[in-house]
Amino acid sequence: MPEVNLSKAVRSNLLSLQSTAASMAKTQERLATGLKVNTALDNPTNFFTAASLNSRASDMANLLDSMSNGIKTIEAADNGLTSITKTVESMQSALRQARQDKSFKTMSYALDASIGTTTAKSISFEDGAIGTAPISIALNTTGAGSPATSGTLSSTFGSTLTFDNAGDQLNFSINVDGAGPVAVSIDAQTLTDAGITGTTIDDGAELRAAVGQALTDAGVTGVTVGGTGSALTLTSNSSGAGSSIALTGVAAVDGGGAALTNTSGIANGSNTGVAGVAAGAVKTVDALVQEINSNTSLKDKIRASNDNGKLRIENLSTEELTINGISSAGTVDGGASIGEIDGNTVRKNLVTQFNELRDQLDKFADDASFNGINLLRGDKLKLTFNETGTSTIDIQAKNENGDPIAINNTTLGIDHVVNADFDLDSSLDGKLEILGTALGKLRSQASSFGSNLSIVQNRTDFTKNMINTLETGAANLTLADTNEEAANLLALQTRQQLSSTALSMASQADQAVLRLF
Repeated sequence: MPEVNLSKAVRSNLLSLQSTAASMAKTQERLATGLKVNTALDNPTNFFTAASLNSRASDMANLLDSMSNGIKTIEAADNGLTSITKTVESMQSALRQARQDKSFKTMSYALDASIGTTTAKSISFEDGAIGTAPISIALNTTGAGSPATSGTLSSTFGSTLTFDNAGDQLNFSINVDGAGPVAVSIDAQTLTDAGITGTTIDDGAELRAAVGQALTDAGVTGVTVGGTGSALTLTSNSSGAGSSIALTGVAAVDGGGAALTNTSGIANGSNTGVAGVAAGAVKTVDALVQEINSNTSLKDKIRASNDNGKLRIENLSTEELTINGISSAGTVDGGASIGEIDGNTVRKNLVTQFNELRDQLDKFADDASFNGINLLRGDKLKLTFNETGTSTIDIQAKNENGDPIAINNTTLGIDHVVNADFDLDSSLDGKLEILGTALGKLRSQASSFGSNLSIVQNRTDFTKNMINTLETGAANLTLADTNEEAANLLALQTRQQLSSTALSMASQADQAVLRLF
């Protein structure tokens, strides 16, 4: 193509038009993309700085997903803890209901006239809370019988007791055979009257002498002071069921104003005598009642009472009680027939309810998972908070020693119960104490998870704000001002029109030479 020679004016206007077209193209690109820096050629510093900021924002945005899952995992564990806590509270309610229920079954039996005294006969108890080994109580005596006993209190000398101040006293009140109580006081004068040298009780003999003198001084009769060595006994002079000794209000008083400690060994207590059984006699209902209730193997398992001349037996168990020696007519005869007393059905049903609730507790713990992680089973949840991995948190259920644990019946100390566990009030009290401790552990763990949840939520909010800051910073470096670019485009369009007109005028000037031809 041959070279075309343009005039200076035409070439100048052409260059101006080309420059305007290029500027218009650049402005249109900014309006189309919304960016004033589209490539590194536009502004290397801003382009690469914005790219770095956007990359960090993208990395942090990826962490938000794991944080969101972490929050849901903690919430799932909290849901499980809430349900477990309600379950434990329901178990407490079952125990308290059993504790308050006293609907133990009873039966009353008359003493059969055929018991007689020629053959030794007995009544025995088994099953229920007693077990399979029968516990027997004799119904009659065929030999010499048993003598009546007296009420007796025993104590052992403790250590030296010194009455070194004028007001030092060892006081107590005594009740003999139901008469009293009578106030009794031992002081330094009592020791002198008893022939004790000095003002100190040093052994059992001096203690017996001092107590005997004090009883005499108080005018107490009908009681004998006895014992050997370090022992002290107070025995009623009467015998039988009406014989009794009782001590109350045992206390030491220091005349010098300080607390005087009672080291004598004397303490509050009471004892009642037992009525005698004549040789070859059938025991009375009262005698049987007292013998049954005083039998340590039957204590808290059955309870006997006199029901208008009948022997009333109360089965203190959830299981059926078997009584050997009950006739088919329902009387006590010491024969081969048996009688039965049902167990406490209310408490027995509550045992089933308790165990069903216990089973649900573990199921709540097993189902409290999210995305394959179950904090109540001892799983660890690790969350990363920054793009470099230097900021993390480990979330896991732990005990009071900081060791990882699972939340279940075993770690909470809640055992499966059997009917016998609901027989005694003391056993129920022990179960209630265990559940109270379990609730404390659950609430402590819930508090720990709540603290972790707060940390993750705060970090999530922080990360969102940081992403916004980074993206805004990158936008400030690269985004175009559309208003400004639109104004520029309008100005360039005007300039383009003017440049075109100027180019046309320059071209017309070059054409003037044609008029010479």
